[in-house]
Amino acid sequence: MNDMNTAEIMEKGMTCLLENLGTVETEHFISVIIRERFDYTKWRKEYFGDASVEELNAAAAAYAQEHPVAFKKAQQSLE
Repeated sequence: MNDMNTAEIMEKGMTCLLENLGTVETEHFISVIIRERFDYTKWRKEYFGDASVEELNAAAAAYAQEHPVAFKKAQQSLE
């Protein structure tokens, strides 16, 4: 993984959101995070529970198989 500065992370994150959600939904997502004082760590624990790395990897691989276009798009935006 390469070391990105804050501006690069923000740019990639916004690009990902815009490509996958569109402008209106991206703005809605950001407003919810700001308004709700979003705690990513708490959300991650609630969303993924006690899943192991292997379980998460298997779920991601299954998703990629079921959604090849979305997966390819995600890979390209990370490059």
